[in-house]
Amino acid sequence: MSLAGKRIGFGLTGSHCTYDAVFPEIKKLVEAGAEVVPVVTFTVQNTETRFGAGEDWIQRIEEVTGNKAIDSIVKAEPLGPKYPLDCMVIAPLTGNSMSKFANALTDSPVLMAAKATIRNHRPVVLGISTNDALGLNGVNLMTLMGAKDIFFIPFGQDDPEKKPKSMVARMSMLQPTILAALEGKQIQPVIVERFLDGE
Repeated sequence: MSLAGKRIGFGLTGSHCTYDAVFPEIKKLVEAGAEVVPVVTFTVQNTETRFGAGEDWIQRIEEVTGNKAIDSIVKAEPLGPKYPLDCMVIAPLTGNSMSKFANALTDSPVLMAAKATIRNHRPVVLGISTNDALGLNGVNLMTLMGAKDIFFIPFGQDDPEKKPKSMVARMSMLQPTILAALEGKQIQPVIVERFLDGE
């Protein structure tokens, strides 16, 4: 299967430290011929960290994709009935957004885009980045892993000595994960030794 002509939503949540691993993968999607529609949370829009200002990251994703970022729940809702996506990606997906998604809370443009995509029985691909995947958020992670139409970029512990409950997706596997998800399959293995990945 090819990604050429596929319409892929790409949601960014507030794990700013992961963006440098994500943006090369967005560029690969565009180079593969996909139309990438960026969607950003309110946290991305309004937060400035040592990794950069939100407005700069939004400008960058708009430049890479050639599309204006969807930045409100109202703008994201039509991705369901009027302008459907072939696939929705959320990478990085923070623990905060993961817990909301697992419990059907829709309080950001990214979560609305994901909900709209599931409504159409299209795949949603998640690239987690959370410090408590093996802690309190573990139940939410397992809820999503068991849900229909939801698929995961393979993930693993990024720093098992200093942050033993933290898990991060191997973002370099984004494209093959999408290709598998478009065929209704979860790429395997889904649990990997992320800390050996060199990212």
